[in-house]
Amino acid sequence: MPLITYVIEPFDPKAHIFQISMRLEHPSPQQAFFLPAWVPGSYMIRDFSRHILSIQCTSEGLPIPLAKLDKQAWMVTEPVSGSLVVSYRIYACDLSVRGSYLDDKSGFFNGASVFLCPVGHESAPVEIKIHNSLPACSTWKVGTTLRSIKVNSAGLGNYGADNYDELIDHPVQWGEFQRFSFEVLKVPHEVILTGQHRCDTARFTKDIIRICQYHMQFFGMPIPIDRYVFLMQVTGNGYGGLEHRNSAALYISREALPVIGEEQAKEDYVNLLGLISHEYFHTWNVKRIKPAVFSPYELRRENYTRELWLYEGVTSYYDDLALLRCKLISLKTWCDIVSKTINRVLSGPGRLIQSVSEASFDAWIKFYRQDENAVNSQVSYYAKGALVAFALDMVLRHETQGEKSLDHLMRQLWQQYGSINRPLIEGEVEVLASGLCGKDLSYFFNQYIRGTEDLPLGDFVTQFGLMLKEDLPKKSALGVRFENNSLKIASVLTGSCAHESGLSAGDEIVSINQLRIPVNYFSRHIESYLPDSVITVHAFRNDELRVFEVKLKPLPYSNWSLLIDESVIDEKVISQRKAWMEGIPPN
Repeated sequence: MPLITYVIEPFDPKAHIFQISMRLEHPSPQQAFFLPAWVPGSYMIRDFSRHILSIQCTSEGLPIPLAKLDKQAWMVTEPVSGSLVVSYRIYACDLSVRGSYLDDKSGFFNGASVFLCPVGHESAPVEIKIHNSLPACSTWKVGTTLRSIKVNSAGLGNYGADNYDELIDHPVQWGEFQRFSFEVLKVPHEVILTGQHRCDTARFTKDIIRICQYHMQFFGMPIPIDRYVFLMQVTGNGYGGLEHRNSAALYISREALPVIGEEQAKEDYVNLLGLISHEYFHTWNVKRIKPAVFSPYELRRENYTRELWLYEGVTSYYDDLALLRCKLISLKTWCDIVSKTINRVLSGPGRLIQSVSEASFDAWIKFYRQDENAVNSQVSYYAKGALVAFALDMVLRHETQGEKSLDHLMRQLWQQYGSINRPLIEGEVEVLASGLCGKDLSYFFNQYIRGTEDLPLGDFVTQFGLMLKEDLPKKSALGVRFENNSLKIASVLTGSCAHESGLSAGDEIVSINQLRIPVNYFSRHIESYLPDSVITVHAFRNDELRVFEVKLKPLPYSNWSLLIDESVIDEKVISQRKAWMEGIPPN
């Protein structure tokens, strides 16, 4: 008999309310319990407990008083002789991959956002009953990788987990959805699509199989999963994902899905395949190759690491590289994708202020809480982390004459850490990388990971017969970013003419030289002035009309293009490019 039993059911779908109960068989004399403050994989304090609408406790049918200890924890104030039952209701209206959602058509939840954790019993076996007594929800089905114990054909019934950590690492999709199944190297996989769509599921399945098979063969044996499910919420304009040990929750746009008769892979679909590849790669990198500070997770507070560039940045490098290697995209398309990443990083003044190591550590207060000055003060450990991974791959290949690469380093991390559940201590990856190539690589980590120097990608890529082309900006530009479909300034780039003139985030531009300029024509209008021209900008700031004299100039950064060098005929270079594009052979 499990020590802890949860029951979750829709209470009022129209009001987005779940009803949940937790039964603890052997509570402590002053039993405490809490709801996590964050969900693993999304490094921001979200305070899920704020969604608890009501909570009460009973033992043997009698009410037991509760004392609230802090924003997310409670304690039983009287000793109990029997089991303890905590019943509560949660407001679930977060239509994302991080929390919980319920309406009259479907429900979704991450365990961290709905299941209280009894302190001192985190390692106890758990049983969860997914129950539905509402006639309006009678056609609902359940999709999850939780271990089934006794469920009906719709998936309703009892599921099990070995402990609380496992319980919250298997999200649940619940409602009306389409499910299609397939195998990858004999491992069962499923895709669940919730929401209206016109997806060509045959093509989608074929492409996903190629991605999953590539990643399985990349890391080699042992394969850490015996089943995998992609839980996809289809919306009008969604994009996002969250990794779990045997599944991924994805928030996707219906327009990104392939439709029957569509021959070319549209850009949105390539982005979607990259997202799928990213979350699947996490099955190894961060879910099993994981930092010591996540072993175990401390779910009531921040868990700091300076190596999210390794877990997210390296994953961001391999997500699109996998598409290239399994021939879902061309080398030119891959170069176009990386060009966007290069420009995203190099156009942000924040890259010279914050290192990717610092960005990793401060993710909790900065990356997920970006403000109007983020572009000037922060760098993305996803974007720059991907460029760092690309550069490290090229350095390893260069130093070993192509004998070793980042592929070998990732497989080493899997074999020596992930596959045997050995946490990775901060700094060990630097030692491993240096050992792999037989050269001290501390200069690389000091300059580009702990430091803020720009990566010399142009020098690195020549070994693959690629080249980095710089286009110097020549046209006038204000150097601002606007809020959607408006001329309200969202951010001002440091060093731009807008910055030098005193324009600020929050200013709403109403005229240029006393002319109202349409939003969709604004950039072209500014470009029509020669650099060094002076324009008069009228803008509202705090409801007061302000006047700014702006001396125009080009943007303070270049545009970069990663290109295939068609002039290369050196067989060694072509051979190295081929080896990189094919990747490490499967073992």
